[in-house]
Formats: sequence, C-alpha cells, structure tokens
Amino acid sequence: MFVKKIHIFYLSIFFLISFTNNSYTMEPEQFVQQTVDYTSDALNKDHTKEEKINKLKKIAKDSVDIKGIAFYSLGSHRKNLSDIKKKEYLEIFEEYFLKTFASRLAEFTDPKIRVDFQKKLNEKYTMVYSTLVATEKRPEIKIDWRIITSVTNEPLIIDLVIEGISIAKVQREEFNSIIQSNNGSIDALFENLREFVSK
Repeated sequence: MFVKKIHIFYLSIFFLISFTNNSYTMEPEQFVQQTVDYTSDALNKDHTKEEKINKLKKIAKDSVDIKGIAFYSLGSHRKNLSDIKKKEYLEIFEEYFLKTFASRLAEFTDPKIRVDFQKKLNEKYTMVYSTLVATEKRPEIKIDWRIITSVTNEPLIIDLVIEGISIAKVQREEFNSIIQSNNGSIDALFENLREFVSK
C-alpha cells in the first residue's frame, strides 16, 4: 500500500511537467524549462477541467516516450509476450497512462519549477536537475529528469527521479507484484489496467 501511494504521488508530479512540440535543436535543460512553462499554461485556472485534461493528454502523447516506459514497466515479462499481446499491452498501457496523470493533474494550478542544471550521462541520456518550489502546503521537492535524446530528433521524457526515487522503477515493481501474485499471469495485469481505465 505504501509503495502504491508513493507511485501515485510521484507519478502525478512526473506527468505534471510534460511538454510538446520541441525540435531537438535545444538542450535538454531548455526543453525542461519550456516544459514547465507550457504545462503551467495548460493548468491555468481559467481552463475547465475537461480542457485541462485534453491539453495534458496531448502533452503526454507528444513529449513522453510512452512505449519505452510501457516496456520498461513490464520488465522481463516482455519476452513472454507475442506480437499480438505486445500490441494489446501498449494500447491498454497508453490508456492507463493518460488517465492516471490527466485526471490527477487537472486539479493542479501553476506549479513553480526551477530548472537548475543538466548533466549528460552518455550519448543516449541526459539528466536535468530541477526543484519543485516549496509552498505553504508542501516542502521543496527535488526532481531529476531523465531525458532520452537518441530515439527521435527531439528529446523525450523517459523517467523522473523524485527525491531519489525512480518513478519508472516503482511502476515496474508494482506491475511485477501484480503478475507474481497471480501465478505469473500477464493477463492479470491487463485486467487490472482495464479495470482502472474503465472506472
């Protein structure tokens, strides 16, 4: 239950800060800064909840490596899937992914994110370090963005590390737990995701 609560909270912050339509002519650090600006606009209090949800879904589709996160979340269980099952999984995962962040983030307004600096890890990944500025209702939170820079001509978000906790890793552990607690059945995970989406 504790892990699940952490997952929901951190996943919410993760999707809070996604961006769209960036040419990879800019540094990942600039990409993150524009992400913050664009998301703040999407969460403007003058927008209706439905408008916020629609904007946030488009942001995620354009800026997050949903397929990469989906397969990482499945871990070693991926190799047990046929091509048909992989297609089925990607479809249901995207629905789950979009609903998770959009429904929760629509309640937020004008988050204050300070982008601090970036560090290139290798030719494929760059980490961008930022801070969710403290308010009267929450403490300062360190947010480290893992940006993938080699899949397309533009950067994509592949993971966030919030106060030392990888969101992608937490989700993979949760998915693995569901599968293992159902005698290794991947279909049990599919059913769990479908149930969430249908609510």
